[in-house]
Amino acid sequence: MLHGHIKEGIVCTKYGHIKGKIPGIQCYEGGHPLMDENSLQATKEILKMTADLQKEDMVLFLLSGGGSALFEDPLISLEELVDINAQLLKSKASIQEINTIRKRLSKVKGGKFAEHCLPAQVYTIILSDILNDPVDMIASGPTAEDQSTYEQAIQIVKNYQLSLSEEAMRCLKLPTVKNVTNSRICIGAGVSVLAQVVKKACDQLGYHTIILSDQLDCEAREAGRFMGSIARYNQNGGNMAYIIAGETTVKVVGKGKGGRNQEMALAAASYLDGMDNVAFFSFGSDGTDGPTDAAGGYVDGKTLDNLKKQNISVVEALSNNDAYHALAKCDGLIITGPTGTNINDVAVLLICERNNK
Repeated sequence: MLHGHIKEGIVCTKYGHIKGKIPGIQCYEGGHPLMDENSLQATKEILKMTADLQKEDMVLFLLSGGGSALFEDPLISLEELVDINAQLLKSKASIQEINTIRKRLSKVKGGKFAEHCLPAQVYTIILSDILNDPVDMIASGPTAEDQSTYEQAIQIVKNYQLSLSEEAMRCLKLPTVKNVTNSRICIGAGVSVLAQVVKKACDQLGYHTIILSDQLDCEAREAGRFMGSIARYNQNGGNMAYIIAGETTVKVVGKGKGGRNQEMALAAASYLDGMDNVAFFSFGSDGTDGPTDAAGGYVDGKTLDNLKKQNISVVEALSNNDAYHALAKCDGLIITGPTGTNINDVAVLLICERNNK
């Protein structure tokens, strides 16, 4: 439909995600979940390309989760911006709270990119990675009116005891865009679509499938324990698949390696111990879980015993936020590589009828 209508374009994605040339499109890779110089350079090229638009021009803006790190022109130094983002990612802050801070430290977030494109119209198609699809929060809302407030930003700084310079604190007071006049936004897909696709796959495999929630929003290890308790209670209930989807949080206090999906899976392992008809796995739809090469983790009734034989304590691994290395020792890492999408996380508990093992 767009053949012949696109004059020029730029793509910026995570390292390792560009799989080939796109005719007429410049492709860049940058840092994620923490932005880097390449993220900033790609953004500068986008801003340069859209600097002299006319009223008859239209900008087609394809946006997904991860855009907060990949599309950035900061108001403060890159070094401090990375540090603030690292503080936020290690806290229990929700993605909405994180992006409330991010958009105030940026020249392109919080509706500012739409303003930059005036007088041209901007049509944004979004793959949502945030529950309930708040368009001003997905990738920090470059083309959306900002619904958050300065007071909320200050409260987030206090709640998580963030360390910000005087310059960064001053930036939090700067106004964001509350009235975007040249932007149309369409949600192409989100986590509810992901849950339904997984349900269909489970149904086709002969499971009676129940989506418990596509609004998961809690600490990762608590979600894992909850799903483990469901397994305990329903282990004799026949062929069942229980699905949860959304985005959990992890408070990083240890020095280990992992991600929220790996932590969720490892936390479920103790509950599944000894059950020979149960498995649980959780993964990120983009193929990346935290700062690792794994998409997520898998555990079953043998995982705990396997780890014990190797003198690996689940409790200690979780305390050190080191789910990655524990799961690696029991073939529990899910590694898919880049998937080409990002519509949040999904976790599945599978229970087989015992006489059909």
